[in-house]
Amino acid sequence: MHVTVLGIGMMGLPIARRLCEAGLTVTAWNRSRTKAEQLEPFGATIANTPGDAVAQADVVICLLQDGQVVEDVLFHQGAVPAMRPDTLVVDMSSILPRQAREHAARLQAMGLRHLDAPVSGGTVGAEQGTLAIMVGGKPADLAHAQPVLDILGRATHVGPHGAGQLAKLANQMIVGITIGAVAEALLLCEKGGADMARVRQAITGGFADSRILQVHGQRMIERDFNKRAAINVQLKDMRNALATADELGFEAPIATLFESLYAQATEHGLGELDHAGLFVELARRNGMT
Repeated sequence: MHVTVLGIGMMGLPIARRLCEAGLTVTAWNRSRTKAEQLEPFGATIANTPGDAVAQADVVICLLQDGQVVEDVLFHQGAVPAMRPDTLVVDMSSILPRQAREHAARLQAMGLRHLDAPVSGGTVGAEQGTLAIMVGGKPADLAHAQPVLDILGRATHVGPHGAGQLAKLANQMIVGITIGAVAEALLLCEKGGADMARVRQAITGGFADSRILQVHGQRMIERDFNKRAAINVQLKDMRNALATADELGFEAPIATLFESLYAQATEHGLGELDHAGLFVELARRNGMT
């Protein structure tokens, strides 16, 4: 199977590398060619344009910044006209559900197929092939993509086009809100004189335990905010969740609060920190360093 990956960033690089290592024929394109060239030692072909990249592809994977970039690359930079009939576009970017539905309709009208399949698990999950993949679209198209997705993680069909992006928004709401809860709780303990590391150890295994407590809580204890998933990306996801809630007439007061917290962190120059860096914003509010 020939797979093209459009977008070789923090997630695109390890995903494309795994596909190469699994023996698939992989073509890669990135706006900055030097990023894509990191895949040459693994056997990938590097294309100069999106159109060149997709010309022979059976499956095209998009891992792009947002919905506007996905639309631009697919429909305005020559990718779609260069695709062979019945090519399957698997959009693993995190975009609005409405945008995913619009892209699917346009692609289908052109004789192409589409799945929205955003992921959770970060760069570690991408490297290890343990991503949670949330898929919206037709079950038959998922079956076609399954051999590729199985290399990357566990794919679950959650509904029609756009439903994958809804699931991703749910994931990001839970992640973003829980990071805030963990940060605030640990800071409260530190302010009161308790040892944060011991507190985390003490509540491990209880009802408050979570993957966020274990992974992001440890980053907070170590003050390790090197970017894996950035605060500004978390902010984008919270805003996408609120925009979607508004479209649906759904009130989301908790997400609204946390959107404002991530926005303030970004305004204070923390946007490029790992999203666990919300801890820094909450510490600043409390006069803690």
